[in-house]
Amino acid sequence: MSTTKKNIKVITQKNNLPDTQGLIDTRNLPINKVGIKDILHPMIIKQRSGKKQSTIAKFNMYVNLPHDFKGTHMSRFVHILNNNEEQITVKSFKKMIDEMLIILEAESGHIEMSFPYFVNKTAPVSKVKSLLDYEVTFIGEIKDGLSNMKIKVLVPVTSLCPCSKKISQYGAHNQRSHVTVTATIKDFIWIEEIIDVIEKEASSELYGLLKRPDEKYVTELAYDNPKFVEDMVRDIAVHFNEDDRITEYVVESENFESIHNHSAYAQIHNVKDKV
Repeated sequence: MSTTKKNIKVITQKNNLPDTQGLIDTRNLPINKVGIKDILHPMIIKQRSGKKQSTIAKFNMYVNLPHDFKGTHMSRFVHILNNNEEQITVKSFKKMIDEMLIILEAESGHIEMSFPYFVNKTAPVSKVKSLLDYEVTFIGEIKDGLSNMKIKVLVPVTSLCPCSKKISQYGAHNQRSHVTVTATIKDFIWIEEIIDVIEKEASSELYGLLKRPDEKYVTELAYDNPKFVEDMVRDIAVHFNEDDRITEYVVESENFESIHNHSAYAQIHNVKDKV
């Protein structure tokens, strides 16, 4: 008998204590999502380099509840996390959802795992190394027997305004921008691959540490590569249109304007199977 089946058997064993959640509910109202939210748990994520990165992830875990069930068993969600505290990959993340449906006797399930992800970056001139953090979320769902896996990555970059450059006698305003990609995938893709696409299409990427020659380099690079918020999402979307591993994506860019008290924003949402 597998470890998972043994654990399920232990959890579902009857005892003499009353099971209030298992009582019948007569209000005839099914619940779409019920579970636990914002629970922290240590995780190990495999990097593209082959190394492993330890991190703390925040989990949201939900299942559906039929109309005649009074409640779900919240403790079982935590049990599933404790069984999966080793290395997490896209493949093992999906297995967690499968296990959740079995243990909680549900037809649909949804798990979100959000965590900071660090990449060791090399400055362009001095070659000094430093870590830069990115916000990453794995989103997995099984509904009507169909599984769905999404990777969401928020990447901070620099954008420089083409209009400001065009109309100014010298200089141009630039700002830090947040580009967020939510990609629905059918085959494996590295987190770093998504980061690479976004940073390539920014006016300049960011670094944790820059020396003066590096600062000169990235400032001039941004000036030579101006991007409107509209340019950013379109240029990134072109890459994902050509990637067969991605079936649907949302590309968002928010520029925290340096000369306005508001942000500039653009979004492209494309379901490629319907193109």
